[in-house]
Amino acid sequence: MGEERQEILGDSPWLDHYSYVPAMRVGRMVWLAGTTGTDDHGKITAPGDIAEQTRQIFRKFEKLLNAVGGSCNDIVETTDYFTTTENYRATSAVRKEFFTTARPASAGVLVAGLLRPHALIEIKAVAVLRNDPP
Repeated sequence: MGEERQEILGDSPWLDHYSYVPAMRVGRMVWLAGTTGTDDHGKITAPGDIAEQTRQIFRKFEKLLNAVGGSCNDIVETTDYFTTTENYRATSAVRKEFFTTARPASAGVLVAGLLRPHALIEIKAVAVLRNDPP
């Protein structure tokens, strides 16, 4: 018999408008949906600052993973979609703030644009929880 799927919803006020969930857990695996650096009201944080937008994305991932007993240190893979290469190297320092025990595999993709206006980066991730699901 397959493992149960668990939607990880967080506390976004926009959930009723989504056709997807912010994260999905099956067993110890967690898939984190593509996320931009938005605040609780859907507004981009730090327009023009790719490092701070990246930091906000990982804050959101951390909160979702905490809800199932994990953290960003459980992330094993990321895919980063950049709209600019200007200052994108600053995102590396931000990643080190959140990945303190292990670095994930990663891919970076330069794109013409993202759906969210003023977003400079969108990241999706996969995590493997080190502890049994609660």
